[in-house]
Amino acid sequence: MNKIVSEEEWLEARKALLKKEKEFTTSRDQLSQQQRDLPWVAVNKEYVFEEQNGKQTLSELFDGRSQLIVYHFMFDPTWEAGCPSCSFWADNFNGIIMHLNHRDVTMIAVSRAPYSKLAEYQKRMGWDFKWVSSYDTDFNFDYHVSFTQDEFAKNEAFYNYLAYAPRKVNTADREGVSVFYKDPAGRVFHTYSAYARGIDMLNVAYNYLDLVPKGRDEAGHDFPQFWVRRHDEYNDKRG
Repeated sequence: MNKIVSEEEWLEARKALLKKEKEFTTSRDQLSQQQRDLPWVAVNKEYVFEEQNGKQTLSELFDGRSQLIVYHFMFDPTWEAGCPSCSFWADNFNGIIMHLNHRDVTMIAVSRAPYSKLAEYQKRMGWDFKWVSSYDTDFNFDYHVSFTQDEFAKNEAFYNYLAYAPRKVNTADREGVSVFYKDPAGRVFHTYSAYARGIDMLNVAYNYLDLVPKGRDEAGHDFPQFWVRRHDEYNDKRG
C-alpha cells in the first residue's frame, strides 16, 4: 500500500508530478514530430490484397485519402482465429476510424490468413473496420512481421530493427504498424513502422491501466499479456 497523507500533502506531491508530466508531454510532442520528419522510402513493388469485394492494390487501399495506417494483425494462415493480443488492440479500432478519415487518414488491418478466415473471425468479434489478406503477397515479409521457413531453419530474422530468433517465440508472425503516404501523382511511400512495445500507445486500455494503482499488473510473468483473452472468452464480468 502507498503512503497515506493529508489532502494538502497529496496536492503538493501531485503538483510536483504534474511538472514532470508536462515535461513528458513536451518531449512526446517533439518525438512525434521526429517520427513525422523521418525520410521516406518509395514503394515500387506491387502488392495485391484480397478483401470483401475482390482484389485491391496497396495504392487502392488508401480509399481516396493520402495517408494509410496498416495494423499488422497476427493471423497465420493455419490458424482458425486471430491472435488474442492483436484482438485486444483491434478492440480499439472501430470507434476511431471515422475520426481518422476526417483527417485524411485511412486505417486498415492486414493479415496473412485467407480473407474467408478474416471475415469469419471479424464477424465473431463484432468488428467492421477494413481487414484485408496479404496471403498471396510478400507484404508481411517485406515489412518484417512474418518469417520464412528458411529464417526459422537458420533461427535468424529481422524484427523491430534488430536481429531476431523467431523460434524463441514459436510464431511465424509478429505485430506492428506501418504508415504510408500517397502523393498527388499516385506514388506511394513508406514513412514509418513500429513493432513490439512501439505500438503500446495504440492500445487505449493499456493507457488507462497505466493510471490505476496496480498498473498493468503483469510483472513476474514470462509473457506479460498472459491475462489477455479475446473479448468473448473472459469467463466472468471481471475477467
